[in-house]
Amino acid sequence: MLLEHMKSRGWDVQGVEICVPAARYGMENRGVTIETTTLEESKLPNSSFDVVHMSHLIEHVPEPGAFLNEVARVTKPGGYLILVTPDVAGFQSKLFGKQWRSAIADHLHLFSYRVLRLLLEETGFEVVKKRSWGGLAAGAAPPWLKRPADTWAKRLNWGDVMIILGRRIDRR
Repeated sequence: MLLEHMKSRGWDVQGVEICVPAARYGMENRGVTIETTTLEESKLPNSSFDVVHMSHLIEHVPEPGAFLNEVARVTKPGGYLILVTPDVAGFQSKLFGKQWRSAIADHLHLFSYRVLRLLLEETGFEVVKKRSWGGLAAGAAPPWLKRPADTWAKRLNWGDVMIILGRRIDRR
């Protein structure tokens, strides 16, 4: 678990998780503090985090702009956001269309990097770096084709999963 790893490195860590069993597992088995609520309901103090990490979350959020405003509120100016989400403009999405592995009902929003970058900028972040991975889904192609497709999707930054490092801008 990422929080446990960061805690073992001397970081102060705090999680927010709406799934009670997942939060309980992290607290009981990993020794980390996790609040069982949404970020918006958590009432965390302004500018209280150096780093906010979210992995495969924003695509499930009903109002991503409002959510990112809340993330910006709790992130210190100059602090970082690490965001992982599917990339609707990635190679695999274009290849598989409606059969793409991330085209599922649980995903309320799917973003291209261009659209997500604009949303991040509107909510107080600048993008420092973007990388991607995921050329072909497991089972979608034989290994002799999957391996080079994955390698090239990553090298060319055309993968269907993107990670963005953003930095909170002080708007004063």
